[in-house]
Amino acid sequence: MISVMEQSTTRMLAVRVSGKLSDDDYRDVWIPALEMIIRAHGKADALLYMDEDFTGWEPKALWDDAKFGMAHRKDFRRLAVVGGPAWVRWGVKLGELLMDCEVKLYPPEKLDQALDWICG
Repeated sequence: MISVMEQSTTRMLAVRVSGKLSDDDYRDVWIPALEMIIRAHGKADALLYMDEDFTGWEPKALWDDAKFGMAHRKDFRRLAVVGGPAWVRWGVKLGELLMDCEVKLYPPEKLDQALDWICG
């Protein structure tokens, strides 16, 4: 499940993810919100906070993420990833090679620091 955090702004999307991310999460929340920011500002900032109940992606959601990321790899200014298991951090590091933006990883207890950075 994905929910938009109150710290989101017109230029920055902050979301909290819990459980397993689905195709609906991408289609109904993540992708439309980011596309709106990209249309309005040219580039988006995004923060993905994986809480302690996060378990991963459904296969279709993982494909949605990869497809959207590749299509918009030059449309991000900053991306912050907070929390998540070690395998997610490894995947983010690998994905960073394909993105044309700043990417930072933060442990869950540094959520406030990640929000400060993404808004800076």
